[in-house]
Amino acid sequence: MKFKFKYLAALLACTAFTGHVSAQVGELYHNISVGVNGGAAFNTMFFQPSIKQNMMIGATGGVTFRYISEKYFAMICGVQLEVNYTQKGWEERFEDSNGNEDTSLGYQHKMDYLEIPFLAHLAFGKRTQFFLNLGPQIGFLINDKETFSGKLAENSKLQHSQEEYHKRIDNKFDYGITAGGGLEIRTRKAGNFLIEGRYYYALSDIFHNTKRDYFGRSAHGTIVAKVTYLFDITK
Repeated sequence: MKFKFKYLAALLACTAFTGHVSAQVGELYHNISVGVNGGAAFNTMFFQPSIKQNMMIGATGGVTFRYISEKYFAMICGVQLEVNYTQKGWEERFEDSNGNEDTSLGYQHKMDYLEIPFLAHLAFGKRTQFFLNLGPQIGFLINDKETFSGKLAENSKLQHSQEEYHKRIDNKFDYGITAGGGLEIRTRKAGNFLIEGRYYYALSDIFHNTKRDYFGRSAHGTIVAKVTYLFDITK
């Protein structure tokens, strides 16, 4: 018990000292901004066993909330929360005997998600800022639809030739990590304009992945290109 008390006392002392140093070094900002974002999502799936794919292109957009807390030397620090609607999925690539793409067959599986990234926001600069966003992200599947086209749509036997065809999504909750960077232009009256590139790597799988299941891995990998407009509530 004495050891635990000493350890707790030391931990509290370190925390207090760190807070004191932060108060000396950090320049408080308390800048709150809200706005909207929109762009494109370029998605592929990590499948094991692998499936040949073309990149699925969908839309993404939502609302952004950002809080800038302080500045350490040249680095501006804050947090950012978003609530986005994002279209994901995969488009299979079919090839002929020569390895060329066979467009007579077509299969897409589209998935719509409500996504919430929780981001640390780090920036450098004044009116023109370079920034980095990174953190965890969760998502909830709200709709999915598969589409057969070409000869695949005409042949019911072919529609059951692959394990992923007519297979329901087992896990509707998605989670992973995301990171990206971009450029922000800050104006005095017109608000703030941001352009950003971001990558999302899912740690979850859309299908069950036990030893009895066919797929050992079935996860999203998404490149996002977006623009954001923010206006300051407090400065």
